Formats: sequence, structure tokens, C-alpha cells
Amino acid sequence: MKQYLPPSMHDWIGPLTTGLNIVAILLVALLLRLLTRRLLSRLGRHYTLPQPIEMAIRRLSSFIIWTVTALAVLDRIGVQPSVLWTAFTGFAAVGAVAFFAAWSVLSNVFCTFLIFTTRPFRLGDQIELLENGEKPGLKGSVVDINLIYTTLHEIGGPAEGTLMQIPNSLFFQRGLRRWRGGEPVHGVIEGDG
Repeated sequence: MKQYLPPSMHDWIGPLTTGLNIVAILLVALLLRLLTRRLLSRLGRHYTLPQPIEMAIRRLSSFIIWTVTALAVLDRIGVQPSVLWTAFTGFAAVGAVAFFAAWSVLSNVFCTFLIFTTRPFRLGDQIELLENGEKPGLKGSVVDINLIYTTLHEIGGPAEGTLMQIPNSLFFQRGLRRWRGGEPVHGVIEGDG
């Protein structure tokens, strides 16, 4: 084919061939996606699949088709799969480290949201965070609730009168006793006080 083209076009043969290959890959992907959607619709009607399941299968198939298409296009451009794998694993490792670093903070923030919505205690309540079973634990009057900690003014024990900050996630991992204004709460089941 090169012999039929003028010499000024010889430098364009490689990029033009690559571009046509990419267009062909994209057209095949679009056709495959269309056929897959029709097949999944027929299967959904034939087996009466629930709409959410059919939608999930359709999205998964589209994701797989477009991922394979992107890898094929990158291969045609000249990107090696080992480079992609190295980049992916590097980003995944950094993401995992960042997730574990932020997990404790995010857990406490989410538990703060739960404390404000379920209201297991309020400011001014006296609470006791129980250890395993019925063992006495941390006891005090709630003086502050922020995004990470709940601050208690400690009651009883050797450190009476001191302020202690308890991570909010602990209130959902251990048992909790609650008194309003210093009085034990009898017969109250709901947590909204």
C-alpha cells in the first residue's frame, strides 16, 4: 500500500493505521454493548428477572465491555499491560493506606451522626460505658459531643472531676447505662429521651 501513496504520506501511514484500528475497536465495542443489552433484555423478560437485578447485570456487562475496550485501545497506542498493572497496583496500595488511615476518623464521624439521630444520650445526662458484660466502666456526665469525641466529666473513681474524651465509635461497641440529671432512667426503651 505504501508504494501507491505519494512520499509525503508515508509518515502518516502508522498513525492513520493506529487511528483506524482504534475506531474499529470502538465500533466493535458499541456493537457488542448493543447486542449484550438486547440479549439481557430478552433474558430478563423470559425469566422475569426483577428490574434492579437486570439493571445491575446490564451495568456490569457495560463496565466489562468498556474496560476491555480501553485496554485494547491503550494496547494499540503502545501502552504495555505491565505499565498499567504497575500503575493500578500503586494507586490501589496508596488508596488502601489512605483508607485505613482515615477509617478511625470516619468511623467516629459516622458514629457522631448516629448519636445525634438515635440520641442514646444527651448533654447533661450521666452515662456509664460498660466493659464486657456488667463490669463497671467509664462513668461521667456528658459535657460535650463533637465530631470525634464525647467529653465526660468523670464521676466516681480515683480520677473524679476530671474530663475524659471517649471516641464516639466506642458507644456503639459497648453497653451503655444512662441517667438523666443524676436519676436512673426506669422503663424507658426508646433512645430519643
